[in-house]
Amino acid sequence: MAGGYASSSLKFLGVPVPALRSLARTIHADLKAGPPSEVLQFALLAMDSPYHEVRQLGYEVLTRSKPALATIKTKELRTLITGLDNWASVDACAVLVTGPMWLAGNLPDKTVLTWAAAQNRWHRRLALASTVCLNTAARGGQGDSPRTLAVLAHFTAETDPMLAKAISWALRSLVPHDPAGVQAFLVKHEKTLPAIVRREVSTKLTTGKKTAKKR
Repeated sequence: MAGGYASSSLKFLGVPVPALRSLARTIHADLKAGPPSEVLQFALLAMDSPYHEVRQLGYEVLTRSKPALATIKTKELRTLITGLDNWASVDACAVLVTGPMWLAGNLPDKTVLTWAAAQNRWHRRLALASTVCLNTAARGGQGDSPRTLAVLAHFTAETDPMLAKAISWALRSLVPHDPAGVQAFLVKHEKTLPAIVRREVSTKLTTGKKTAKKR
C-alpha cells in the first residue's frame, strides 16, 4: 500500500521530496559534465527499482537535463512510464518528464492523446497532468489552450475520482491564460463533468483560488 497515494505495487520509504531534490542536484552535478546519455541511463536504471522514491529520483535528475530529455525515444519513454500505478508517481513523471518534453516539442501530441484515450487510468491521468506544464509559468509554460482542451475532450463524462481531480488541476492551470475558454468548457459539459471539477474550477474563475475562503 502507498498510504495516501492509492494502492500501489511500489514500496514507499517516506523520504521527503526536498531531500530527494537535494540528492538529485548532487547527482546531476556529477553527471552533467558527461554526455546526456549518462543522465538518461541513470533515470532508466532507476525505473527498475521497487521503491517509489528511487523512481522519483530518476525523474528529478532527468528533468534537470534538457539535452537528456531531448534524446528520449519511444523505447526509453515506454520504460519511463511503465509501472505508474499511483497518483504521486504519475504526477512526478508528468511534471518532471512528459510535460517538459511536450512543452519543448519533443513529445508528439498524438502520444499524449493516445494516453488520454487509454483504458489504463494512470496513463489517462498522465495525459491530464502533462498539460499542466503547458500552462504553468514556473515550469516554462506560456499557456496552450488548444492542446489542453484537446486532452480534456476525452474526459467530459469522467466518473473516476482520481481522474476528476486531475481534470480540475488541468482546467485550473489553464484559467490564467484562457478564462473564457475554460468557462465555455464548463458550460458545454456542465451536465456530465464531476461536481468537484465544476466547483473547484468555477471558484478559480471567480476568486483566483482553488477553494473559497470560509467565513
